[in-house]
Amino acid sequence: MMYVDTVHPGQPPLEPADQPLARTDANSLKAHQQLLTKRTQGRIDVYFMGDSITRRWGTSDRQYADNLQNWNENFKGWNAADFGWGGDKTQNMLWRLQQGELDGVNPKVIVLMAGTNNIGNLSPADDTEVRAAETVRGVAAVVKELRARAPQATVVLMGITPRSDNIKVMPIVDAANRGLARLADGHRIRYLNINARLTDGHGVLLPGMTSDGLHLTAKAYQLWADALKPILAQRLGPKAQEDQAPPPSGDPSAN
Repeated sequence: MMYVDTVHPGQPPLEPADQPLARTDANSLKAHQQLLTKRTQGRIDVYFMGDSITRRWGTSDRQYADNLQNWNENFKGWNAADFGWGGDKTQNMLWRLQQGELDGVNPKVIVLMAGTNNIGNLSPADDTEVRAAETVRGVAAVVKELRARAPQATVVLMGITPRSDNIKVMPIVDAANRGLARLADGHRIRYLNINARLTDGHGVLLPGMTSDGLHLTAKAYQLWADALKPILAQRLGPKAQEDQAPPPSGDPSAN
């Protein structure tokens, strides 16, 4: 696999990662409306939030049918619903939460994968710790928002997965994950990092785990599910015979 190793001297300035920011493109606004509706269409005990890495797992998009099959095999009976949206930074997740996407849901478990798009894939300009700290600040703000809106829920905070599309950013990912681990209390906020299972030990995603150096395959999602299921079983008990979660949603532009 080829890895990008491009230095970008014109790094964009850091944006405040803990301030809500709307995605104003028409497709994102349609997706937001779709997710507002989705939250009322069934029972949701497990609420997944994140960017495209989360979204592509439980989506109805045809090109990710194998991912949805994996989702169903692992979570049917636990009333799990996917509220990820591709391209989101922590700022965008905050905006979506403040615009109602969690209102009235009352999940028992929230799984959060956030920060990938805050880090991006541009090589760091000697500011690894600064960029990692800002990412952590943004994720902490999302966790705070989740806890305020669903105080009884257990938040499973996922470590940011590797970016093999530019291996130069892995020091930022690793530094951010060290910061994220410190947000967990081991009870209401659990930290879960599966990167050691996904990579070769040097931060590079193993063959079969990704098709583009960033997004996960069903094989990689299974490793994520294997790590999650003991937590879900402890919090929710065994899977029910019937699942009451809303049907999966997809990218509005694909439909």
